[in-house]
This record gives sequence, structure tokens and C-alpha cells, in this order.
Amino acid sequence: MWDGSPDRAALDLRITTAGAVQAGEDVGLNFRPLYKRGLGRREDHLKMQTAPPQIVAFGGGGFSMESGNPLLDDYVLSLCRRERPRVCFLPSASGDADHYVVRFYRAFGAERCEASHISLFRREQGPGDLRDHLLAQDLIYVGGGSVVSMLGVWRAHGIDAILREAWEAGVVLCGLSAGSLCWFEEAVSGFHGPPRRVEGLGLLPFSNCVHYEPASERRLAYHRMLGEGMRPGYAAEDGAALHFIDRELRRVVASRPGASGYRLDAAGERVIETPLATAYLARAT
Repeated sequence: MWDGSPDRAALDLRITTAGAVQAGEDVGLNFRPLYKRGLGRREDHLKMQTAPPQIVAFGGGGFSMESGNPLLDDYVLSLCRRERPRVCFLPSASGDADHYVVRFYRAFGAERCEASHISLFRREQGPGDLRDHLLAQDLIYVGGGSVVSMLGVWRAHGIDAILREAWEAGVVLCGLSAGSLCWFEEAVSGFHGPPRRVEGLGLLPFSNCVHYEPASERRLAYHRMLGEGMRPGYAAEDGAALHFIDRELRRVVASRPGASGYRLDAAGERVIETPLATAYLARAT
């Protein structure tokens, strides 16, 4: 985190809220100028695909941040095509912290899914064949922590390539914080000191910022980076999640009243921030 309070004026950015999506308009969010078509999915994976590629990127929330509030976790489970889905947790960003794994199993009990996890920092990492195990899942859930460390260990073990294959095959991918940033081309990470610009896996050809709270250091840093040439993208506050089907944003949902997602772009140094209609999941049930 930055030392001291950030000075909005020092960023020399003019932030414009334009064309806000009205409440209740939570479908059909197809902002085509942000999307790049024909980004080269391999044909062999297209043939075996049984469901469209889906990613649900939490700004923050889920079992590790919202004890007693399962709305976001229930939402991603509802996207699976199995009554008792297979869910694999990747706690790599936390260094495979034991307490994190325990909390995952408490939240994803046997009565609702078939849960497993993969630990890359342990001698006994779990399944013998990581590729076969991950491709057999209905949902892969990525935890929070250091996105830089996580991507490094994923690449060392080939997990990055396997996750792309799983996504193309229709396995639902989701996660919070680092587990959200990782899916995008670029992202704002604030884990190791001041917010910094990092490269993700590039499954989604946008930038991303999580924990996008009013006047937060990450929010101001994201605006500055956009003004400096970072690609346009999306942000989500804690409790909000961005649901992408293929490479298009289809819905924004929230586990808390008032939590929102945003679309961000820049024209020179002028940042355009557009609030997106967000469906509060407690009202939808």
C-alpha cells in the first residue's frame, strides 16, 4: 500500500461518470468497443466443449471474506450443470495456507458439492495428474493473496495452460482478489506494497481492478494507469462480481446491497468510469 493518503489532484485525471446503466438492466451488457474478436481459441478444444467458457471475477467476497453470506458462492455453484458439482480450490496465492483450505471445505461441504483442492507448495499436492483432475471439474475456484506469486508457481507447474484448456472446455472459473485479477490481460495488484501493474493469463482481453472501494488507493492507481495507457477494463467493489461468458460481460451480481461493478476506459488522460447495473442476489432468490 502507498505511504500516506493519495492525492486525487496529483493524478491529474478528469474522472467522468457517463451513461450509467440503470438499475435492473442486468442483462445484455455487451459493450462492444472494449471487446476484441477472434482471439484464436484452438479448434481441438472447441470440438470437446460442452458449455460456453465462463469466468466470474469477484471484486472481493465469497467464503473467505463474507462469513455467513454464501450468495456469491451459491451463484457460481448454480452455473454448474450438475446437481452435486465437482469443485476444485486453488489456494496458490496464499501459499496454500492450511487455514484457507480448511475454510474452503467448511464452505463447500459434501451436501452441496464434491470438493477438492490442489496444493502446489506441499510435497503431497493432491491429485497425481493435475491436468486430468482440473479438466474433470465443474468449477475451479481460485483464492486470494499474491497474484504475482500465484502466476509464477502456476507457470512453473503448467497450471496456466491447463486452466486455459479447462476454460475452453466449459469448466466455470471463478475467484476473488488475486483469483479475479489472474484471468485478465492486465490488472492492478496492491499485495506487495503500492499498487502496481501486472500481466495476467489473458483469458479476458481487458484490465481489472478488485477491492474498488471509493477513494481507495487501488481505485486511484487504476485511474492513473488507464491515463498512462493501460487497456480499458472493469472493476468491482467488495461483494460484487463480474460474470463473463466467453469474452463478453453478461451480468454483474452482488452479495451486498449497494456493491457495484464498473466499466473503465480512457481518452488521453481523461478516465471514463461507467457504473454497471448490478443485481443484488438476495432479491433474486
